Amino acid sequence: MTAQLIAPIALKDLRKQDWTWRGHRIRYTIEGTGQPLVLIHGFGASIGHWRKNIPVLAAAGYQVHALDLLGFGDSDKPALDYSLDLWVALLKDYWQEFIQQPAVFIGNSIGGLLALMMLAEAPEMAKGGVLLNCAGGLNHRPDELTAPLRLVMGTFTKLVSSDLLGPFIFNQVRQKFRIRGSLRQVYRNREAITEDLVEMLHGPSCDPGAQKVFAAIVTAPPGPRPEALLPQIQQPLLVLWGENDPWTPIKGADIYRRLSEDAGAAVTFHSIPETGHCPHDERPEVVNEQILAWLQKAQIPSSEG
Repeated sequence: MTAQLIAPIALKDLRKQDWTWRGHRIRYTIEGTGQPLVLIHGFGASIGHWRKNIPVLAAAGYQVHALDLLGFGDSDKPALDYSLDLWVALLKDYWQEFIQQPAVFIGNSIGGLLALMMLAEAPEMAKGGVLLNCAGGLNHRPDELTAPLRLVMGTFTKLVSSDLLGPFIFNQVRQKFRIRGSLRQVYRNREAITEDLVEMLHGPSCDPGAQKVFAAIVTAPPGPRPEALLPQIQQPLLVLWGENDPWTPIKGADIYRRLSEDAGAAVTFHSIPETGHCPHDERPEVVNEQILAWLQKAQIPSSEG
């Protein structure tokens, strides 16, 4: 099966709906019919980050689910103790409400780590997983940082959590020119850095509560390490990695690459040249093709197959 040449969905044309979870509004979208795929965005992103993937996967005969995690996008932004466990609980309840059959969980960055957690913790809900530049944790662990960097990060987290200075610092972080600057660091494909993308990231940061969410997340525990989750996973796994990612460098993919060389492990690994942290948005034609080919190979056929 090959990925069809289908135009991305404009952000304003995404058919979004609302679901109430634990008293909070969660924004989600469902496109297509067939085997369910659940798309999980990364830090600061939202459903719109999948606008180049949703129409292609849906047209190929899959039922595509995407949701804004609590605290991001158009979902509510309550002042809570955020953690990977909180979002896993959200994903489990979403599955129970809308899916109720084994799904393929597809995630970018921290969304990839959440996909791994779903496969490990809820195998009855997961038929397989796709990781796109999977994060090693929600935040860096102290042992992963040099002493000077630990000091810098510790100072930053204290300041951003301050009632006095936190709003000022967050207002600086969310400026559009800073968002563009960050994207230029992590997107190797500069043509993918559009005004729509910048607005998609900036808009939710202006919502009430966004600063408190940001402060809670950057001070949250990192969660489980991928290497601790992988031995628990029996489902087929596709790992795609942009080779030029400064946030989750390609060296972090070594564990998946080694597993892919083990005939007994159901792991497929592909690196993507000239690509950064968000392959699905930077090189959607490559990622969509790889996902569709892997789904067929892993015997997770579409409604057309």
